Amino acid sequence: MSDAAFDTDPVAIACRQRLLPGWAALSVLLGWALATGAAGHAQEPAAGLSARRAQAQDYFRKQVAPFIKSYCLECHQNRRPTEAGVNFSPALKDPGHAAFTELWKKAVARVAAHDMPPEDMEQPSEEQRDAFRQWLEHVKYLSPPDPGPFIIRRLTKREYGNTLRDLFGVPVAIAEDLPDEVSGEGYLNSVSPMQMEQFLEIANRVLDLVWPEQGAPPSEVQRRWLGDQPIAAIDSPEEVRAFAARAARQIYRRPASDDEIDVLMEVFALGKQNGLEDIAACRLMVKAMLVSPQFLFITPASVVASEQSVVPLDDYQLASRLSYFLWGTMPDDALMALADQGRLHEPATLAAQVTRMLQDPRRRAIFDGFGAQWLGVTDLPQRTFDAEQFPQMTAELRQSMYDEIRLVFDTVVGENRSLVELIDGDFTFLNADLAGIYGWEELAAGAQWQRVRVPDPNRGGVLGMPGVLAATSFPTRTSPVKRGVWVLERLLGEVVPSPPPDVPALENQDAQAVAHLTLRERTELHRTNPVCANCHRMLDPIGFGLENFDAIGRWRDADANGQPIDAAGELPDGTRFSGPRELKAAIASRREAFVRNFVRRLLAYALCRRLEGYDEVVVDDMMQEIAEDDYRMQTVIRAVVTSYPFTHRRIEEER
Repeated sequence: MSDAAFDTDPVAIACRQRLLPGWAALSVLLGWALATGAAGHAQEPAAGLSARRAQAQDYFRKQVAPFIKSYCLECHQNRRPTEAGVNFSPALKDPGHAAFTELWKKAVARVAAHDMPPEDMEQPSEEQRDAFRQWLEHVKYLSPPDPGPFIIRRLTKREYGNTLRDLFGVPVAIAEDLPDEVSGEGYLNSVSPMQMEQFLEIANRVLDLVWPEQGAPPSEVQRRWLGDQPIAAIDSPEEVRAFAARAARQIYRRPASDDEIDVLMEVFALGKQNGLEDIAACRLMVKAMLVSPQFLFITPASVVASEQSVVPLDDYQLASRLSYFLWGTMPDDALMALADQGRLHEPATLAAQVTRMLQDPRRRAIFDGFGAQWLGVTDLPQRTFDAEQFPQMTAELRQSMYDEIRLVFDTVVGENRSLVELIDGDFTFLNADLAGIYGWEELAAGAQWQRVRVPDPNRGGVLGMPGVLAATSFPTRTSPVKRGVWVLERLLGEVVPSPPPDVPALENQDAQAVAHLTLRERTELHRTNPVCANCHRMLDPIGFGLENFDAIGRWRDADANGQPIDAAGELPDGTRFSGPRELKAAIASRREAFVRNFVRRLLAYALCRRLEGYDEVVVDDMMQEIAEDDYRMQTVIRAVVTSYPFTHRRIEEER
């Protein structure tokens, strides 16, 4: 019987059903890992933290609670209907609960933008607004030390392909038929029946490449897992079990438990009962591993019997968390050896492994998984632009734009440069196509990438890169609003309120009335709408600072109507600038805010969840260490990897 036919045979179905306890166990793990609920903590807060907690409680009682009761509670409380779904009643009772982290951030953003309270209601003074804005600096101290739950998650498409490559030597493209998905704080954890069939089909294709039928010369994979003995010698239960243990250790990224090996032995036995030769039955076991939750999901270590509610990750889980964070693939032999020795969790060892791994080309995964998402350029190679206005925007050029950003980011990582160089760096990478967009044709020729020194102070850093400028534009024109939001959210970590519904786009303005207006003047018309005015006063001046760059990042002195570009603007703190060069300098001068935002996003990416509560205290501690080393990238990454939430997990109470 062929292996493909075996997938639909009743015995094969029984084999797959035998694996269901693994899926059932996973669903239980998902339940407790994703559940909320009170848990104890590994340690009591330090004296300094206790004092700050008391100060935060006092600040809430004197400043925040009265503000909410005076200006918010009339519309946002425990009654129906609740305005915009916002309810402050529970938050007033337990302001430090992690469930209210996003509520406080959004509320502060609305108050800071003067969106709330509504204009027809009593307004707080500027002093009261400022006091409410400062609440975010206090509320984090109300949360006790807690690493948060370990988020069980499925391998992303990229990680899945990389892992198959490193396990079997097959091309990463073998996973290209899987649907694209977005990684980051919110990984997907479901597996639909259709996806399960896709995983099974890919497993078949992998094994067809690396596991020849009986009689063919053994492949490297077979030799690795079968050991020195000939294939025909795999005929005793002990030898089959040893094979299963060797294969499972690599596929599961940890030693398999006795129960897991027992399941695989039953798969082997069912194959033999159905007439398969030993080597084909071993292949069936490997296939079972490749469609098991132990392979497809990153899970915590087995539930630990402990009186503590917070425990360190075991070394194998730490190896996987580290490897998928930095490389987007399974742990290599060096990490697994340290896990075998029980040494990986040692702070000095862990830090040394970060240094080693960041010297490896596989560190590119940090950009593809995190950096591109942070900068909002993940879909840049697939974006469309008006072909008549921008015929240059071919698929090749869009890919070059993406690759330039990646190469600069990767250089900052590999050379351990300061993060601030992502804002005001003096180098970039060019090929001939991209040099044409910059107008620097003399600096690069041909398709080969060349590292060059940036000759124009308006360029250099992500703000002047065509890829970022294109990603923050519309297909036909620039967007000062999108660019302003991008600077505030992606670089400075500000929370920008969502736009109100039913606001007309610029394209829907009266054509005759705006025919001779610049884009800046047309955008400023939004400020005549009271609903829009507050946010646009904050966003537009930033976006105007980048108007010298057109929709695909080319420099210009006049807009599409031939009107001179006015690139003057200001940041929300009142810092004024007159163009891209001064805007870059203004952001670089706020390096504490820029680096903190980067650190928060990177930690959230590493943990696969939003930051909340005590996480913000952890970030405070990390920032001290990072600042002492001039905000260097590898110091940032080491700080994330050695942090309390990265190396520990909460044990949820059984329900």
